[in-house]
Amino acid sequence: MGYDVVIVGGAIVGSSVAYYLREEGFSGSIALIERDPQFAHAATTLSCASIRQQFSIPENIRLSQFTLALFRRLEEEFGAGADIGFREKGYLILASEEGLPVLKANHAIQAREGADILLEDVDALTRRFSWLSGEGIAAGAYGRSGEGWFDANDMLTLFRRALRQKNVDFVTGEVAGIERTRNKVTALTLASGERLEAGTTVNAAGPNAGAVAAMAGLALPVEPRKRNVFVFEARDRFDDMPLLVDPSGIYVRPEGSVYITGGAEPEDGETAADPADFDPAWPLFEEVIWPVLATRVPAFEAIKPTRAWAGHYDYNTLDQNAVIGPHPEVSNFIFANGFSGHGLQQAPAVGKALAELIVHGGYRSIDCSAFGYARIAEGRPFRELNVI
Repeated sequence: MGYDVVIVGGAIVGSSVAYYLREEGFSGSIALIERDPQFAHAATTLSCASIRQQFSIPENIRLSQFTLALFRRLEEEFGAGADIGFREKGYLILASEEGLPVLKANHAIQAREGADILLEDVDALTRRFSWLSGEGIAAGAYGRSGEGWFDANDMLTLFRRALRQKNVDFVTGEVAGIERTRNKVTALTLASGERLEAGTTVNAAGPNAGAVAAMAGLALPVEPRKRNVFVFEARDRFDDMPLLVDPSGIYVRPEGSVYITGGAEPEDGETAADPADFDPAWPLFEEVIWPVLATRVPAFEAIKPTRAWAGHYDYNTLDQNAVIGPHPEVSNFIFANGFSGHGLQQAPAVGKALAELIVHGGYRSIDCSAFGYARIAEGRPFRELNVI
């Protein structure tokens, strides 16, 4: 069977590409392949589902601003009742004296991009947030608006449901092989043996993206990295708590009547995750996270861990930044990969950009050229400093 566009990966990135292809007037046939149709192990559904504008490069800020604008008009886009439970309570990214120059430089970039981020010293922060300890802190950047968290399942459901009205074929299966004739991908073979001819192939395979690219004979430095999320109860409820990021990289935020936390994985020496390993690493909570939480929020000295889960980031080992756009030689193979933890919040923007590229031959709304594959081929990092 043949399709004009075959998208490998049916979670939020792949679904966004398919959705915006139709929105841009693409009338050709589209197949959306997903190996895990319940999304039990998808990076989308196992993420912490947050959105921020506190990045270190303008291009990442713009991607998230597009998604934020979508959040503000969900009913207009998806119909009455469309809701993802967006809690616009901000991020608070803290810095030590050593990290202060980077925080200030990032804040200057964010301000130039119109982000509503307030830079405050430690005294102002501890006055603003009575529960916060300023020990070891010089300053913090607080998103007063345009940042927060939401329900990832609800967001994915909105896109998937909309696609059912847009003549997109949902294909359940795992890509086992990709056929390529010189500088053109011609077909994909599923593990079932089914063969799909493809005019254009979009790699939106999340943590598996590096393996999918390799099937086409293309190098992509994206691999699965395990990330643990822990849930705990505390006696005190802080309704004014944003998503708090400690200088150690450990984060915490409210989630209904409980709190969620993570960010303890050491990146130095970290290797690719076993694709089948979704078991939470509880020692990280007990030995690394809890002491940091108790220092930063004294009320968290007495907490009760209740449950945990683990998911996989699609981690770009070159620069922890997305790879977006066509391969420079195999031009009908398009990347939407390597988001390294911020794919969910940027997926709609990337879907829009790639749809414009496919339909119109170039970017219109958001220029994603800086994320192109050329830097991968050249080993030239385009590094995002604010990776959480």
